[in-house]
Amino acid sequence: MTFKEQIQQGIPSILPEPKPYETDINHAPKRKEILSDEEKKLALRNALRYFEPKDHPVLVPEFLEELNTYGRIYMYRLRPDYKMYARPIEEYPGKSEQAKAIMLMIQNNLDYAVAQHPHELITYGGNGAVFSNWAQYLLTMKYLSEMTDEQTLTMYSGHPMGLFPSHKEAPRVVVTNGMVIPNYSKPDDWEKFNALGVSQYGQMTAGSYMYIGPQGIVHGTTITVLNGFRKIKKSPTGGLFATSGLGGMSGAQPKAGNIAGCVTVCAEVNPKITKIRHEQGWVNEIVENIEDLVPRVKKALENKEVISIAYLGNVVDVWERFDQENLHIDLGSDQTSLHNPWAGGYYPIGHTFEESNEMMANNPEKFKEEVQKTLRRHADAINKHTAKGTYFFDYGNAFLLEASRAGADVFAKNGIDFKYPSYVQDIMGPMCFDYGFGPFRWVCASGKPEDLAKTDAIALQVLEEMKKNSPEEIQQQMQDNIQWIKGAQENKLVVGSQARILYADAEGRIKIAEAFNQAIAKGEIGYVILGRDHHDVSGTDSPYRETSNIYDGSKFTADMAIQNVIGDSFRGATWVSIHNGGGVGWGEVINGGFGMVLDGSTEASRRLQSMLFWDVNNGISRRNWARNDEAIFAIKRAMQTQPLLKVTIPNKVDDALLNF
Repeated sequence: MTFKEQIQQGIPSILPEPKPYETDINHAPKRKEILSDEEKKLALRNALRYFEPKDHPVLVPEFLEELNTYGRIYMYRLRPDYKMYARPIEEYPGKSEQAKAIMLMIQNNLDYAVAQHPHELITYGGNGAVFSNWAQYLLTMKYLSEMTDEQTLTMYSGHPMGLFPSHKEAPRVVVTNGMVIPNYSKPDDWEKFNALGVSQYGQMTAGSYMYIGPQGIVHGTTITVLNGFRKIKKSPTGGLFATSGLGGMSGAQPKAGNIAGCVTVCAEVNPKITKIRHEQGWVNEIVENIEDLVPRVKKALENKEVISIAYLGNVVDVWERFDQENLHIDLGSDQTSLHNPWAGGYYPIGHTFEESNEMMANNPEKFKEEVQKTLRRHADAINKHTAKGTYFFDYGNAFLLEASRAGADVFAKNGIDFKYPSYVQDIMGPMCFDYGFGPFRWVCASGKPEDLAKTDAIALQVLEEMKKNSPEEIQQQMQDNIQWIKGAQENKLVVGSQARILYADAEGRIKIAEAFNQAIAKGEIGYVILGRDHHDVSGTDSPYRETSNIYDGSKFTADMAIQNVIGDSFRGATWVSIHNGGGVGWGEVINGGFGMVLDGSTEASRRLQSMLFWDVNNGISRRNWARNDEAIFAIKRAMQTQPLLKVTIPNKVDDALLNF
């Protein structure tokens, strides 16, 4: 069968032969035993409803073995034989070009070079899934190949509920992930619902088909590191950035450190992912012994090298040994997947990677105890460094949240706030999000590197023209992005699809997108797929990350994210998504995203101007209402450019009146 025929087939009527478990692939850890015997029967019934009754006698023992061995039913037998990657859009079967673009993006999320655990359909973060099993993937791709532009595919946590009649202006796909009742949003609830096959953790851009490999966060991390050094009034040259995590998104950290121009040490316990990041060029060197790490870092600092070093081991060893050696860390952070602390997101010190995985699956209470003990040591070591002048920030991975739950010394003197700021709270919020700058991204549907180069040139021209008339308040943001796009090609940021990201405000996004659409209309480039990280101005309500600099008491509300995805839906998005969880954990955040296909048409031009304006200014409005000065400035400026925009501006109160 051809690739197109396999897509159109969906779930095969004749079961394929079982596939061997490939040990050279980076697999998800075994999930802990969470289901009773009766619940296991329910999980089997749920999985078997994808298959005809004639196949059930064969699949029952196989699926039960998967459930007992891995803690989930992945349906490995159904994994496709074809290579998984983002093909040029014309290679996909279908009646809708928009649907073909979505197929392209789904396959990119599962590309072996992109996905963290590709055979388990997990893109990043340890549990950020595109689907829960391979039957869902096959059925979704089949539906997309059949869809017309007058239908909408509804996705319930990885399950394609079906194609429904709609209209051309409606989204082609609407995605929800993990949208459980709030009282059922504890970590064990996710474990149970996911094992039952009824809900999944979509992370942010995993379950919304908009992940573009580590590049997506390289840019944000680069800006964060640059501004971190600006905060301590030191040049990155000859400076040291210490952090941890090389899996999924966190793999971007050493690359960002290189672009910023400092020495980066990034610890990682997983040998496979460390090797992958080194082979991909995201990290320059691997050091496996702490005794070798210290002299290597000292030499790099003395020579003012721009280098990234992966330490294959626990990051606590790094913090503690650097303290003993009095090796000064300028910037410190952590990007392990602490939103998922009990299922592979963070590993305890004093145990090998293999021992930890065994403990995680077979003695989860002991594993939790060891993780919390390690978190306390981790925080203690950081505290020693910050007492010597290290600037430490929480990278929004729930490090401080989980450390506090473990009893670590991370609270400020008031006993309420954390002693260290979130990077959004201290850097990205006031410097970027409040002004409307966030992670705008695009993918060239042709798959041609030359198309990406042309879009880079178009974006650069737009930004340089805009900078000439930009107000002083956003000159630094404009310049950082101009420098970024100039170096994008030489930094070899592409992993998977021909994609690019840069931080832009609503004006920048609209002008860049319109320039792309005109180039498509002229035949200069192929179709372009627009999107963004959910980690943006408006897309996410997350009190310990994206909305950590909201101080009016509303940071625990999720009106903004819900309004955002609803508004995107009727303003022209090609697909939309809304998720529970992502970045900081299940039950800790609500986040939404979109995708939009540009085809060179006047309809695409109209949609991009309407939707992109809303998608940014919704969040600026909320930040303005929270009395953030930068957002007040930005929304007033937006109202001057768009007469139909009328936003309520807050009145400030003299604090002297509130002394009671």
